[in-house]
Amino acid sequence: MKDEARQHRFKLPQGACDILLIRHGETQAAVRGEMFPMVDGQGDPPLRAEGEAQALAVAERLKTEPIAAIYVTTMQRTHQTARPLAAALGHAPRIEPDLREVFLGDWDGGEYRFRAAANDPAFVRAREREEWGEIPGAETTAALHKRVSLGLWRIAAAHADQMVAVVVHGGVVGAAMALATGSRPFAFNGANNGSISRLVVARDRMILRGFNDVAHLP
Repeated sequence: MKDEARQHRFKLPQGACDILLIRHGETQAAVRGEMFPMVDGQGDPPLRAEGEAQALAVAERLKTEPIAAIYVTTMQRTHQTARPLAAALGHAPRIEPDLREVFLGDWDGGEYRFRAAANDPAFVRAREREEWGEIPGAETTAALHKRVSLGLWRIAAAHADQMVAVVVHGGVVGAAMALATGSRPFAFNGANNGSISRLVVARDRMILRGFNDVAHLP
């Protein structure tokens, strides 16, 4: 028999947590002059019909995976997105508040969408400088990254050698990917609604294994 050496195949490091980061489904549109419902000072819109369909597609995609726990944030759109998967797996979702969406200060509650569409100068600066804090009253990028890191490490510590599903927000997916890769802060912003990204959190590092998987979406 020949002496062979096959190509490397990734193996989960001992004690690591395999985290499936799911961006919530599409939410209701912002309406001029009408604020979203608010939770702890942040906009909390529910899913629209398309978002509910995305949630069902996520559940169909992941229902056979060995998921040990499901996490959501304090915002209803993550609870609604997680609901079909939680029903399929028989898990009650747990809340991780540090993975809530970026706090958008004066523009929270729906105003951000209109400002972004109009290329408001503060929005342009935030995008160019990759700094959320350019938005009036908003959380800084450093503060976002700090709490997202804390939330991810806390989940990983509770689920060594397990896979978990964590339903979060676009800004949080971007922050998590940047933390794992050392990339520019906004390099991974813009994950699709209902997309799945994969992050392995080991004892001393984060390993990016997938970003913005949308193969399951209608």
